[in-house]
Amino acid sequence: MIYCGIDWAERTHDVALVDDAGQLLAKRHITDDATGYKILLDTLAEHGDTDENPIPVALETSRGLLAAVLRTGRRQVFAINPMAAARYRDRHSVSRKKSDPGDALVLANILRTDMHAHRPLPQDSDLARAIAVLARAQQDATWNRQQIANQLRSLLREYYPAALAAVEPWKNGLCRPEAHAFLRLAPTPTRAARLTRIQLQAALKRAGRQRGIEVEAERLREVFRADWAHQPPLVEEALGKQMLALLVQLEAASQAADDLAEAVAEAFPQHPDADIYLSFPGLGVQLGARVLAEIGDDRERFADARGLNAYAGSSPITRASGKKSSVTRRWVKNDRLNHAGYLWAFSAITASPGAKAHYRRRRDDHGDWHAAAQRNLYNRMIGQLYHCLQHREPFDKPTAFPTDLAVAA
Repeated sequence: MIYCGIDWAERTHDVALVDDAGQLLAKRHITDDATGYKILLDTLAEHGDTDENPIPVALETSRGLLAAVLRTGRRQVFAINPMAAARYRDRHSVSRKKSDPGDALVLANILRTDMHAHRPLPQDSDLARAIAVLARAQQDATWNRQQIANQLRSLLREYYPAALAAVEPWKNGLCRPEAHAFLRLAPTPTRAARLTRIQLQAALKRAGRQRGIEVEAERLREVFRADWAHQPPLVEEALGKQMLALLVQLEAASQAADDLAEAVAEAFPQHPDADIYLSFPGLGVQLGARVLAEIGDDRERFADARGLNAYAGSSPITRASGKKSSVTRRWVKNDRLNHAGYLWAFSAITASPGAKAHYRRRRDDHGDWHAAAQRNLYNRMIGQLYHCLQHREPFDKPTAFPTDLAVAA
């Protein structure tokens, strides 16, 4: 067996090949372009790399063009955590010296000695990987939108509490187009107090509102003309300009999140597993796409449901030493999948009587707090999802939650 390790960098990469005895067979310094990739593939071919028997490769990243080139065919590519690679480095040198060629050699030796302890990158289909790109981008855009909205809310509290009172009855508050319309029209409370009914109605119409325009405009007018504390005029104007700059960022983030959501809604139903995901209570198109993005469609990625539960961070972890033992939640996990799992469990509680009964049983009989009961429900449903994906069958409520009929009665 030949093993390859590549120390990744932004512009150049160091490559090392070793045999079963740990003997260094070849080392290369390649550039991050098509020429460098060709040198890498030619070097692998010179040492016996074929389509039937490809040489396994260890990297410190799973993204980028280099990983995409190596993942073609049947080759196993291992993404080694940089922290794990640093621990292995101490096995070869106690002086704590570090070099890029030395790191490539360390990565190759990781595969030579402990390849069985590391998981190769999954062999997902191109459609699943495309959905993963869109779903993760939409998730990032949603988080970015919420972060900017929180910054805007914090700023408005300093000088413009009337704006927060105006958007309080609205769902999504500061992220709504109506909020953007009147904030752009009146960036300060002094200007907002001078707005007329006609101006407010026109702003609501520009934002796309079609019903209750007169009533809403009257409510906004009363809120803006109420008695509020004010900053000094010059400070208020400066804060208004800062608010408009944040508003531009919020509008851009909202538009990006909406555009990516449309792209996800277009791509996700094309996947063969989409019907299985959508059959589960609490999973819609966006949330189902996020779960698919992290699980993938490689059926051999996880040996059993326990592996998927540990990867999702839903199963507890036991720490035992001597007479002491503790069972706690997992800290090392896929954070994106774990975040989607909490949203999934929260939605399933209201969408499925069986899921709600399971949640209440964990709260009442076992004394779990809300987060622990929700995590236990997610752990059960992610295991059911693994079963359905392996057997290519949709979610079955009576089988998943036998108490469903009793609760409904």
